[in-house]
Amino acid sequence: MEQNKPEELKIMPRGTTPRSTKKGKNLIAVASGKGGVGKTWFSITLAHSLSILKQKTLLFDGDLGLANVDIQLGLMAKYDIGSVVSGSLTLNQVVHHYDKGHFDVIAGRSGSAGLASLPVGRLQILGEDLNVLASSYDKVILDMGAGVEKPVRILSGLAEKIIVVCTDEPTSLTDAYAFIKIMTMQYTKCDISIVVNQANSLREGQRTYDTLLKACTNFLKINPPLLGIVRRDTRVRDAIRNQSTIFNRYPTSEAAEDVYAIAKRLVAHD
Repeated sequence: MEQNKPEELKIMPRGTTPRSTKKGKNLIAVASGKGGVGKTWFSITLAHSLSILKQKTLLFDGDLGLANVDIQLGLMAKYDIGSVVSGSLTLNQVVHHYDKGHFDVIAGRSGSAGLASLPVGRLQILGEDLNVLASSYDKVILDMGAGVEKPVRILSGLAEKIIVVCTDEPTSLTDAYAFIKIMTMQYTKCDISIVVNQANSLREGQRTYDTLLKACTNFLKINPPLLGIVRRDTRVRDAIRNQSTIFNRYPTSEAAEDVYAIAKRLVAHD
């Protein structure tokens, strides 16, 4: 699984971070390394789980160029992150309350290459503004874009905890490992944990985690813990198709129970 660092990716020296932006105490970044692993669904379900646990929660769509949180929820957000980046609105002015889940959402903007390629300074200002807004919440979930591009690295680096979502597919494991490698090179104190999604069983989910852990232990000398396993559930697809959270449509499903257990661990850890 060890990969060479892409030539086009410029990583800062180990132990250094861009500027001195303070990590958000209640910011949780959800990343994956690749698309198609259910990361956005997991972020939405985690936000809903936390709200059920009486945590005031904000879900921030951090996929600046290919946003889909609002689509999965069926939201018609009047304003999005693009208005903040353009300077026409402040971050708190684009917060949309999702009544059916009792949590807040900041929508992204799909199809905007300009947002996806924001300069470092502008990304850091956005992160600082997000930190200020986060003080009004118990938990802020950052649904990051796939891959290891600049916006993903910088915004994930602001978070107190980073959850890496993977599946048992070899490409998912390879890309999850690459993401972990790059983040630990750039942010030596980042707190990374693993969630295995779409597992056929808890045993197979554990096996998937063990494969990723072995690579991290052998090559990176780190041991990211397993935060939880989410079992494969056909009702997830139905909930997404109907633009609903799984708690609103199938609250007793296995996938809902698994994410709720992860949310309880996060709250208990605090």
